[in-house]
Amino acid sequence: MAVLGLNTSNYSSELLEQILTLATTNNELVGKGLIMVIPGVHKAISIPRIKSGSMLQKQKENPQIADSKGNFTYSEKQLTPHDMMAFTVFNPRAFEHIWRPFQPKGNLVFTELPPNIQSVLIGELLKQTEKELGYLYINGEYEEGNNDALLMNGILTQAAADEDVVKLAVGTANTMLGRLAVLRTGIPTTLRNNVNLRILMSIDDFDTYDAELTALHHKGAEYTEEAKERYKGIKIERLVDWPNGLLVATPCASGSDGNLYAAVNLQDDENVIQIDKWANASELYFFKMLMKADTNIGFGEEFIALDWRVNGAFVPESSGEGSETGGGEEEIPEG
Repeated sequence: MAVLGLNTSNYSSELLEQILTLATTNNELVGKGLIMVIPGVHKAISIPRIKSGSMLQKQKENPQIADSKGNFTYSEKQLTPHDMMAFTVFNPRAFEHIWRPFQPKGNLVFTELPPNIQSVLIGELLKQTEKELGYLYINGEYEEGNNDALLMNGILTQAAADEDVVKLAVGTANTMLGRLAVLRTGIPTTLRNNVNLRILMSIDDFDTYDAELTALHHKGAEYTEEAKERYKGIKIERLVDWPNGLLVATPCASGSDGNLYAAVNLQDDENVIQIDKWANASELYFFKMLMKADTNIGFGEEFIALDWRVNGAFVPESSGEGSETGGGEEEIPEG
């Protein structure tokens, strides 16, 4: 029995290419250009990294090997995409009353439903898949076995396991302005002027930040409407799937000049979205999508986290009410 897939006459190659992109990479991190996506990774890929030490010293007339100063340290971060799929079964007859003008004539088989109706169903599948991938890219966790909730490791899961990540103590800061001041102070000075530097936060935390700016007595007129999405010149990215109570500052870009990475593997075109009968004698049809994905960060030193959640993954072990970090100054951010 032939498989009715996206390589039928109902779809152009341009539509197929668009759907593949949406199904595998379209989420907030990808859509806003905050993460580098590496396609075509079947099993694993490494992110090569190199660090060097301090090298300058006093001039010597006849330097010896013992005078060598500094070094090159090479290491790799691994991206190992994990298999996942979307699979749903439905009965086309259930949609007859919805699209009555487009009811098929003759035998009721899905292949005779008009392309626009097929597109609607596929669009709904893709929207849901995009939503779930967006969450997984940030918060996902992976574990061997059959637990469908543990499909892949997201950026925050990978960062929590990196010993080089900078974990800041919130101290006495109890406002968003105060916490942002603590976060900015913790950003290395060599990173503060990086054009790709971003502050990542949740929608709710940004709304709190906006409300605090509106309540300030001395502020520019624009703060009474909506806060500029910047703090001290650093662009703020508010993400729907980002957890409340966590601020992160890190370089973000769609290329290798950022610090967030994802690896995906696009399967053969005809297998990306399969549409077929569940069985020869059945009226049921199924949609099936196959994909692989994994994420990681490049350098933990460039991932600065301020976490004030209870038992948060980025709360320093020594942090507490009496932390010396303090609350920071509550300043109006520069535009």
